[in-house]
Amino acid sequence: MYYILPSSPGHGGGLQISPRNRTSPCPLYVTQHNVEIYPGLPVWFLPTNPKDTQITASTDYNILFNVVNPCLESAVWQLVQEAGTRKRYVATGGDIGNPGNKTVYSWFQIEKAGAEKYEYKIVFCPSVCPSCMLRCGHLGVFVEKDGSLFLGVAGRALLISFKKA
Repeated sequence: MYYILPSSPGHGGGLQISPRNRTSPCPLYVTQHNVEIYPGLPVWFLPTNPKDTQITASTDYNILFNVVNPCLESAVWQLVQEAGTRKRYVATGGDIGNPGNKTVYSWFQIEKAGAEKYEYKIVFCPSVCPSCMLRCGHLGVFVEKDGSLFLGVAGRALLISFKKA
């Protein structure tokens, strides 16, 4: 289990889950905590091959928060598109395992990024469905009007590091 944190100081805290708006508590989305000292929630990385024990770059993973989801859905990350804005956000409720076209939006990859030795980014560009026509992109942060930081396929990648939980 790991915490996902910004790789450099002064860029907020770790990743957690929050509702998209105050009037509807579900579904939950992946957000970045505004306070740098908050490590967020720990995650598991589940590879397409359950026998793999090493986390390696450019491999498809389900990312799963180690938390009971109060919305009674899985805590697995999935990419969802907001109808009005067409922004692509990361939410919970994804599928574990079964790599293929029915679960394609629940797979992410870790890529080396930046100049620092332990600096990475998470990308949505799964290889579990070679015939699927997907728009790939790295995960960054959307800053909402209220200052909330939502993870999604954004312009600039969120550079991260991992800390054992």
